[in-house]
Amino acid sequence: MRRKIVLKIAVDIGMTVILLLLMAYELIGQAVHEWLGIGMFLLFVVHHILNSKWSGNVLKGKYTAYRVVQTMLVAMVLVSMLGSMVSGVILSRHVLSFLPIKGGHSFARTIHMISGYWGFVSMSLHLGFHWSIMMGVAKKMVGRSYASYKWLLRGIAVIIAGYGLYAFIRRDIGSYMLLKSRFVFFDFEESFVMFLTDYMAAMGLFVFTGHYLSEWLKRLQYRKSIL
Repeated sequence: MRRKIVLKIAVDIGMTVILLLLMAYELIGQAVHEWLGIGMFLLFVVHHILNSKWSGNVLKGKYTAYRVVQTMLVAMVLVSMLGSMVSGVILSRHVLSFLPIKGGHSFARTIHMISGYWGFVSMSLHLGFHWSIMMGVAKKMVGRSYASYKWLLRGIAVIIAGYGLYAFIRRDIGSYMLLKSRFVFFDFEESFVMFLTDYMAAMGLFVFTGHYLSEWLKRLQYRKSIL
C-alpha cells in the first residue's frame, strides 16, 4: 500500500477519534477540549494538503449528482470547521487565553455549538462517501475470505445504524443542530464509555447513510452514462 494512502487513512482515523472526544466536551474538561480542538485543526490542514489535487479540480470538469453532493458535504465540513475554530479561539480559557479578546462570548458559544454538531454530522456523512476506500483496504488485508463475511458485516452495519438513530434521538442531537436547545445537557453520573458508544453509533448512522447514498448516486450516474 502506498505511503500516501496509509497517511491519509491515519489522518482520517485521527480526526474521527478526536471528533468523538470533542463531543464529550464537559466530560473531558475544557483544557483537554481546547487541545483536542487544536489537534483537529492541524489534522484538518494536513488532510487538505494530502487532498490538494481534489481541491485544485473543484472548478474543473463536469458536475454529476454524486460530485454535487460530495462538494456540498466538503463545503459543510469546511464551514463548520471554520465556525468551530473561530468561536473556539474567542471562547478559549486555557490554551489561547493570552489573546486580547473581549466580548462576544454568548454569540461565539452559540456558533461553537451549532458548528460542532453540524460538523459531527457532515464529517460523518463525508466519511461515509469515502467508506468504499476503507472497504477496499479491508478486502486487501483479509483476502478472499472477505466475501464470506460480507453479509455478516452488512448486518452489523444495519444494527449499528439502527442503534445510531436511537442514540441520535436520545441525545437530542437534532435539537442542538436546529438551535431548539442552546445548552448541551451532560449527565456527569453517566459512564464515559456509554456516552462514546452512543456517539460512535450516531456517527455510524451517518457513515452508513453517506455510504449508501454515494453508492446510489454512482449507480444513477452509471445508468445515465449508458443510456
